[in-house]
This record gives sequence, structure tokens and C-alpha cells, in this order.
Amino acid sequence: MKPIQRSLVFILTTCLALPAWAQGPPPGQPVDYSTFGNRWSLTNVYKVPEPAPVDFANSPRLDQLMRGGKIYLSLADAIALAVENNLDIVYARYEPLKADADVLRAHSGGQLRGVQTQISTLSTGQSAAGGVGGRGGDVTGIDDRAGGGGQGAAGVGDASTFFGTALPNLDPRITAGIDWGHFSNPQTTDFITGTNTFIREVSNSNITMRKGFLSGATASLGWNNRRSITNSLRSNFNPNLASNISLTVTQPLIQGFGRSLNSRIIRVAKNNQEISDLAFKQQVIATVAQVQNLYWDLVTFIADVQGRQEDLRRAEKLYQDNKRRVEIGTLAPIEIVRAEAEVATAQQNLTAAITNVQQQENVLKNAISKNGLQSPSVLEAEIVPTDRIEVPATETVQPIQDLMNLALKARPEILRSRVQLTNRDINLKGVRNSLKPQVNLVGDLTNNGLAGEVNNLFLPFPGQTLVTPTEYFLGGLGTSLGQVFRRNFPDYQIGVQLRIPLKNRQAQADLAASLLEKRQAEIRLRQSENTIRREVQDAVIGVRQARAQYEAARKSRVLQEKTLEAEQKKFNLGASTIFEIVQVQRDLAFSRTDEIRSQNNYIKAKISLDLSTGQTLEKSNISIDEAYDGSVSKSADPIPPDSQAALLDVRRTIAR
Repeated sequence: MKPIQRSLVFILTTCLALPAWAQGPPPGQPVDYSTFGNRWSLTNVYKVPEPAPVDFANSPRLDQLMRGGKIYLSLADAIALAVENNLDIVYARYEPLKADADVLRAHSGGQLRGVQTQISTLSTGQSAAGGVGGRGGDVTGIDDRAGGGGQGAAGVGDASTFFGTALPNLDPRITAGIDWGHFSNPQTTDFITGTNTFIREVSNSNITMRKGFLSGATASLGWNNRRSITNSLRSNFNPNLASNISLTVTQPLIQGFGRSLNSRIIRVAKNNQEISDLAFKQQVIATVAQVQNLYWDLVTFIADVQGRQEDLRRAEKLYQDNKRRVEIGTLAPIEIVRAEAEVATAQQNLTAAITNVQQQENVLKNAISKNGLQSPSVLEAEIVPTDRIEVPATETVQPIQDLMNLALKARPEILRSRVQLTNRDINLKGVRNSLKPQVNLVGDLTNNGLAGEVNNLFLPFPGQTLVTPTEYFLGGLGTSLGQVFRRNFPDYQIGVQLRIPLKNRQAQADLAASLLEKRQAEIRLRQSENTIRREVQDAVIGVRQARAQYEAARKSRVLQEKTLEAEQKKFNLGASTIFEIVQVQRDLAFSRTDEIRSQNNYIKAKISLDLSTGQTLEKSNISIDEAYDGSVSKSADPIPPDSQAALLDVRRTIAR
């Protein structure tokens, strides 16, 4: 078979086999994206890892906590359900895998895609009616991209990634070509070819492999064949085949030299893995803190319902008492109207409080389940919190400086900023290197071969003695390759290429801008540290203030209860009026609401303190490994007995 036909068969066979090679590993199997494809094989080049389909089923814990159409939920179970089911966390689990894939991309010498550090609150949302008692502990979304460089829709990254000395392509590539041509060239003289019409049929086939190395070198190894059939009467061989194998190596000596320089993207990609892990941890912390807020807001709304029920009971009792007094003639009829208005107001307040509870349940259901309100059982279920806000008798005092140091060591965002600053230093090495002149050492080694058949139409030049070609050149591809591998006709070449810019303004501008951006990043880091210290200080003050407000509200509520009791006795003795009774009842309702809100403010201040010091997961007994796995090892809390459950559910008397 002719050499050109052999090459054609090889190339066509390769192309036809590509669809079969591109199947990839079975879907659903775990894949290490950072190393997938590092081990070379002909079929592995075309495989694409297929991630497992997203499991949108809720964890079994949710069904375990449901009984009689109600979800009996402790704070620990609410947090566990969020870790297992919250879609913000489920979404964030893919980011570390994408960072792993970026490591694989870096090993090829390609630019990084970058990693997302965005914190999402789509599945947690905000409490109904804007929450109770302020916004302590709420988490603000952060939109950012690390290590990808440039300005993009996802935020601002390190632009120096895209500048500096270009990296070599570290993935080997094979290129092959094959062509055939027929050429006719009229000749002004037949002296060279023996004819005035020179006709050639030329077939070329070549295959070349190129690869870059971390030293900065690039190597190209090529095999070239050229088969020619002509009507020349002067050629000794017709047809003839020329073959060669050539190796060309280019090694930068100044700009682009060194493993440390050319591996910088790999080191940045590995640092981005840490950044992605920290961003995932920050997402889990944000979600857990927000679920804590949602849970305690629900507890507060239910406590408000209890207070409104008590207000309604007092208003109805006052109405019945007034009605009896009017019937016996000891009270003016107008007082019944006043009491009826008070009952209507109490009923309206109770309805609004129950509405807040229902809306808060929907928000919390969306935060602790994957399908939100799509499931009929979850949609219709009532959430019955089994925990209550407890304000301890004494407050644990920890030195503020210790809390600040703890926050600076534990907060994921500050750790992430420090890693990003390290990445800037790594990228600066490439930008700084682009200032240097280019000096390349180039070496070329080529082994040539020639083979063919005796030209039976050979016409010697006038006066030329007919010489039979040596048998050393007679043959085909085997003869030509034999000469190549025996290195019978070698070519050697070595040289130095020098490129010195007379002006270097682009590289100078890139380096200047990168250095200025680094200084800005250092300022931002210091600003973040100062902000964290201030947040810790504010959180400590917030806890103290919330505790003082609670103590004042509790004492005010006790005082109003005693005042109402005394006013009721005065009214029974005729020393007070219905207006004064109603006013004192309203004061008691307000003081009870203030106490409930102050309790909520206190627990949210504690959540904010844990959030500011980076201790949210530790205080909630949640490990980051459990968050990655999407399964909390702690079993669900037991559902309370029926008698206790009846006491927990304060809405049984009101039609929902």
C-alpha cells in the first residue's frame, strides 16, 4: 500500500473512532475533576465526566419529624434540615468541584475560569413582615469571583491573571495532514527536465506532535513524507519519496524561563480550591445563621399569638362583665359599645399575628426543604417549634480582644482575602517577567531519507555518461525510513534568537497597574480586618443592650400586670372607669409585645455575635464535612408526647 494511502487510512480510522471514545465514565460515579485526564490514553482524551443528576428529594429527617399534619421542629433539626436540603447549600456544593476542574485546566497551561464566591439567600429569604425586633444576624449577599481575572458579570477578580509572559501549552497535541496535487508547468527550455511541459503529481503526508514544558521550552517532533511522480527525463528516480523526522526545541533563557514562573497558574488554581472551600463554608454559615433567625422569628410570632389570645380573652371577659352590669343597671349602655370595640381590636390583632405565623412557616419550609411548597404534605403541615427563647441569668464575659482575634482567625471571608492576596503575588511574577528581553535558544535536528524507483525514461544531458543509480536508494517507504533512523543524512542546527524592545510601554503599564492593584488589595484587606473588629465590638455591645432591654421589658410587663390587677379591683369598688381598664389592658399588651421582641432581639444579638466571630457552625454542632456530604450525623430529636404537643401548638382554637 502506498505511504499516502496508509496515512489516509490511519486518519480516517481515527476520526470514525472518535464518537466511541467520547462516551466518558458512567454517570453518577464520583470524579476527581482536578486529576481526571492527567493519565494519558488514546480514549481518555475524549471523555467528559458527567455529574450525577441533582437529587431533589428531601432528606428522611423531614418525614421523621412529621406527625398528624404537623412538623415538630427543634432548632437543631431546623439547622440539620437546612444543611441537608437547602438549595443554596446544594448549589454551592458544585463550586469546589468547579475549582477542581480549574486545576485540571491549569495543568494544560490554559487561563483559569476562576471560582465563584457568591453567597446566595434565594432559598432562605427574609422573615415574614420584615422579621421581629430588627435585623440582627442577617447576612448580606456577596457577589465576587476569585482568580479568574478581569471584569465580568460575576464580579471583579484579579486582572493580573491575564497579563504577563504567556504560558506554554502543556497538553501535547498531534496535528496531521494529507494532500495530493497535479501540477502542469510549461518550460521555456527542456534542458532541466528534458521536456517543455513539466507535469508532477505530488502527495504530502505529515504528522507533528507539539508540547510545552514548565521550564518554558516547547518541542515539536514531526514526520514528513513527500511522494512525487513526474514526467521529467532528467530525474534518476521516478516516482521518488523523500522522508524526514525533525525535532525542534525552543528554550527561553530570560523571558519565560523557569518552572516557578510557568507553574504560577497551577499554584493559583490550587489556592482557588482553598478559596472555593472557604466560600462554601461562608455559604453554610450564612444559611445556618439565617435559618436560626427564621426559626426564632417563628417562635416569636407564636409567642405573640399567645399574647394576642390573652388580650382577646381579657377583652371578652370585660365585655361579658359590662353586659351583666348594664343588665342590672349599674353601668351605662355605652360601655358595652366600648367593650365590643376592644374585642374587635383584639380579634384583628390576633388575626394579624396568626397571619404572620403562617407566612413565617412558608419561609421556613422553603429554607429547610428542596421542593419548598411543592410537596402537598409540606404545604399543608403546620410547624410546631419545640424550643423556646431562654435568656440566661448571667452573661458569659469574654475579653473583646480575644473575640476579635478569634474572628480574624475564623472568618472565611478574611481568610479568603488573604489567599487572594497570595494569588496576586504569584501572578505578579508573570507580569514582572514580561519586562525582560526575549532570548531563546533554538535547536533543530533533522534526519532525511530518499527512496524511489529507477526512471526508465531517463535522458542524460548531452555528454553525460549514463550511470545506474545506486541500489541504496531503490525502494519505498521502508528504505526511506531506514535511512532516517540510521541517520544517514542528518541536519544539525543551533542558534540564539534575541528580541530587545526599544520601548516596553505595554509591559511597563501592565506591571504598574498590577502593583497598584496589589496595594489596593492590601488596603481592602486592612479595611476588612478593621470592619471585622468593629462588627465584633458592635455584636458584643448589641448583646449587652439586648439583655438590658429584655430586663427592662420584663419588669415593665410585670408592673403592667400588677397595675391591671389593681385597676380591676378599683373598678369593682367603683373607683375606676371602663376607659381606664381598657387603657391599662392595652398598656399590658404593649409591654408583653415589647418583652417578646426584646427576647427576639437578644437571641438575634447572640446569633450576630457568633456570626461576627465565625463560630456559627461550632455553636450549632455542624461540621463542614457534613455540609459537603449533605447529611448530618445527629439523629432527629424525638417528637414530644401528645400531651406536650398540645401545649406547644397554641393555634388549635383558631381556624387556619
